Amino acid sequence: MSLTKTNISKLQLSKEDMKSYGYQVIDAIVEHFDTAHLKKPVAYASRDEMDLLFNAEIPEKESDFQEVFDFVIKKVLPNSNIVSHPKSFSFVPGPSNYVSVMADTLATGFNIFSGGWAVSPAAAEVEIVTMNWLLKLFKFPAKTGGGIFTSGGSMANLTALTTARQQRCGDDFSKAIIYMSDQTHSSNIKAIRILGFKKEQVRIIPTDLEFKMAMNKLKNAIAKDRLEGLQPFCIIATAGTTNTGSVDPLNEIAKICKVENLWFHVDGAYGGAAILSKKGKQLLKGIEKADSLTIDPHKWLFQPYEMGCLLVRNHKWLSKTFSEKSEYLRDIKGNTSEINFYDHGVQLTRRFRALKFYMSMKTFGLDAFKSAITYSIDLADNVEDYLRKSTNWEVISSATLAVINFRYNPIGKTFSEKELDALNQKISQNVVDSREALLVTTVLQNQVVLRMCLINPRTTLNDVKETLELCESFTETRL
Repeated sequence: MSLTKTNISKLQLSKEDMKSYGYQVIDAIVEHFDTAHLKKPVAYASRDEMDLLFNAEIPEKESDFQEVFDFVIKKVLPNSNIVSHPKSFSFVPGPSNYVSVMADTLATGFNIFSGGWAVSPAAAEVEIVTMNWLLKLFKFPAKTGGGIFTSGGSMANLTALTTARQQRCGDDFSKAIIYMSDQTHSSNIKAIRILGFKKEQVRIIPTDLEFKMAMNKLKNAIAKDRLEGLQPFCIIATAGTTNTGSVDPLNEIAKICKVENLWFHVDGAYGGAAILSKKGKQLLKGIEKADSLTIDPHKWLFQPYEMGCLLVRNHKWLSKTFSEKSEYLRDIKGNTSEINFYDHGVQLTRRFRALKFYMSMKTFGLDAFKSAITYSIDLADNVEDYLRKSTNWEVISSATLAVINFRYNPIGKTFSEKELDALNQKISQNVVDSREALLVTTVLQNQVVLRMCLINPRTTLNDVKETLELCESFTETRL
């Protein structure tokens, strides 16, 4: 395939070449979905290796686009972890789904601007509709509630805390104090730093033995700050910590926020979607009382990256915080029912994220998502049962919202804590080096432990057992 001079100057391909190219892209994606489980989930390369492969000056002249495509297929894509692999257990996997991938392809192909109503009323309406679905699922106020799709949980948390600061503190937040647990996600700390808060304005509340925010310590901290003339204004609770899946006592925190007149933000980026299962709904009681709630559809709602979401009890909080009356936007304001989402968040230019959630939910139906989430929670429970029946493994943190932490500590052996830490760290490293599974460590109660996050509905108990057997093959005799 070759480009004509006319096509080059217009940055386009012929219709026939576009079809041929497009079919190859779709074929590659289908092949990936169909065979990913047969590949190794871990990509391992040094910076020197990647520089040697990719580093080059910007090309001045055209290349055969078939050669470019082939290079990407053979060199770029294989050098990335397969986060949708059944044995990708670490961090938070990204199971994704094919319908949403195709929806993203459509949204990108048509290059739809999803910032304002006048530019794309359909895109705005789809976002309104899908946002209303989520408001209903989390029992937020149907008439006043609102929200916005973001790039991920980090941007959703930043948007929430910006809104909270503006609504509760106005322009002077010099005495404002924020409370969160020692298990709160780092994106909240980053957001607080971006917003100009000092370290002295953040209270890190210890957690209990179940890694939940300690209520008495929280109350004491608020009381002390008030006595010192400071301004407590926001509590950040977590609905599904990354480390353990633990859920802070949402109902109790909601009561404190009501009595103390504090903004109640819930970071449910990881665990919020578990509300679609019976066990998850029980654990998440009180989440509906939040002033703002972060969820990440690109995690446990099986959407491809990037897709986060912020829900708020009153949509006017967003517009009052982010709306700017720029002269060049004066002709596209529309009426009050025609929502311009650039007025509800940081971004003016926004991609059409809502389409993938809309199309996948319409295609598979809510029941399928409920079943997938329930399966993951049950799988983690089954893994815990399996570990507890083994003489080799010790459960450190029980299965909670599909996350479980454990370590190799065989009965009959007398390893010191330092030796156990080194042993489990080495097991993890060997597993990753084998590329057969992605299983890394975290630290709980000063112990190095192995952590599994099991939200992929295509992961089986056998996948887990095979990985544990691989871990056992890397015991002290091999280290």
